[in-house]
Amino acid sequence: MHVARSIAVAVCLLGMAVTTGPLGRAAELPNVLLILADDLGYGDLGCFNATSEIRTPHLDRLADQGLRMTDAHSPCTVCTPTRYSLLTGQMAFRIPRGGRVFTGAGGPSLIAEGRLTLPQMLRSRGYATACVGKWHVGLTFHDAEGKPINEDGLEAVKRIDYSRRIDGGPLAVGFDSFFGTACCPTTDWLYAFIEGDRVVNAPTQQLDRSALPKHPYANDNRPGMVADDFDLERVDLTFLTRSQQFLRDHAASTPEKPFFLFHATQAVHLPSFPAPQFQGRSGKGPHGDFIVELDWIVGELMKTLEETGAADNTIVIFTSDNGPEVTSVVHMREDQGHDPARPWRGMKRDNWEGGHRVPFLVRWPGEIAAGASSDQLICLTDVMATLADVAGVSLPDEAAEDSASLLGVWRGEQQEPVHDYVIHQGFGGDRYLAIRQGDWKLLAHQGSGGNTYDRHPRLKAYQLPDDAPQAAGQLYNLANDPDEAHNLYDAHPEQAAALERLLKESLASGRSVRSR
Repeated sequence: MHVARSIAVAVCLLGMAVTTGPLGRAAELPNVLLILADDLGYGDLGCFNATSEIRTPHLDRLADQGLRMTDAHSPCTVCTPTRYSLLTGQMAFRIPRGGRVFTGAGGPSLIAEGRLTLPQMLRSRGYATACVGKWHVGLTFHDAEGKPINEDGLEAVKRIDYSRRIDGGPLAVGFDSFFGTACCPTTDWLYAFIEGDRVVNAPTQQLDRSALPKHPYANDNRPGMVADDFDLERVDLTFLTRSQQFLRDHAASTPEKPFFLFHATQAVHLPSFPAPQFQGRSGKGPHGDFIVELDWIVGELMKTLEETGAADNTIVIFTSDNGPEVTSVVHMREDQGHDPARPWRGMKRDNWEGGHRVPFLVRWPGEIAAGASSDQLICLTDVMATLADVAGVSLPDEAAEDSASLLGVWRGEQQEPVHDYVIHQGFGGDRYLAIRQGDWKLLAHQGSGGNTYDRHPRLKAYQLPDDAPQAAGQLYNLANDPDEAHNLYDAHPEQAAALERLLKESLASGRSVRSR
């Protein structure tokens, strides 16, 4: 399988043109540290929400040193499709199983053989590539007979033969090294670390949930199999140590090579189990403490860049895979006076803004002005085309079909929109899509596209009346109605029809950016 994938990727890489220019030589290329938080809301950070009740000094400092992008969106309102889209520059709804969220031994990988990925593209330019943390794009475990499992649930995990290599993980798609977990580290059926393409220490016992913390943000652990070295309160500290080790080893052994480090945190996905040293630090409960831990981790990564002499030549990108979880939003609002989704309607899984508008920070000394801000409409798919531009690579048409370069925006050189429109994917693949063009946003479905507000007892308080309940979709003007409170689908049928046509054209063409 690895051989077939390597041949297919090699063919794709041959189609890439390498351009020359100020960043033309590998030695001059900047390093890249991409930090992807989990379920972190737009309102969780002080640099995006002046009324935030949680102190995030390290992330606020990152904003002060670089660029805040205030109209950034995750490709999907849940994690697996977003991670696929971030790594490929292609919206996940365009592929089979593109609305799937894996748990435990679930797979196979969503990334098809021959699909060019972000780490492959950067590795072709001489980058050392490393992935640390939560993978969650699917991979393939095998049973004792060597048969692929690719199933979720406890029984599937119990069938894994841990002496066998794992197929389809990070090493198969362009990363030189990987340390992390198959899916959500402290939620899913497999509580064990993977190094490279093997489980480091096989789980031997079923998780005893009775010994875990008890609070409103704690009830998210599937009763799976756990390894004896897997501490649910210290997972993110383990990830941090491994990323720091990569940075230090790279500086000591191959400082002449640029690096790409993808650090995907567990924080702040439920359960909110902050490490002991952060418990009680926020004054806003366990979830607030978990946000404080995440902020500290970013600060430690920045310190390590400074210590290794890499800080001034490293692009640091920080963002989140989708909006905040329902439990986090409800209890933080009601119990702590903090709104993780502020100022937007909706939350994780919803196609309203709270489900996919995410914090996005980028720091690049000498190239990005400190303290800058941009209201450009962007998507996390854009990271691939942007870094291709940085690395001097012209992407082929059959790659990164939903990715536009932000390099001109980052440098303050481009004012015109980088996108004609952006598509949002709700929970469930192409059944729940939305499209945004300028101030207009169309949800091509009824309801939230994710959560069922009329059936969820804690969400009924946040359910808004629909001005056009019989309409096939929802139309909002975000300039006049940022709360998405007034459905204009029937009032502006021409605008709704125009966006519907644009969405259908994108579905038919398989892309949302023009051919290169």
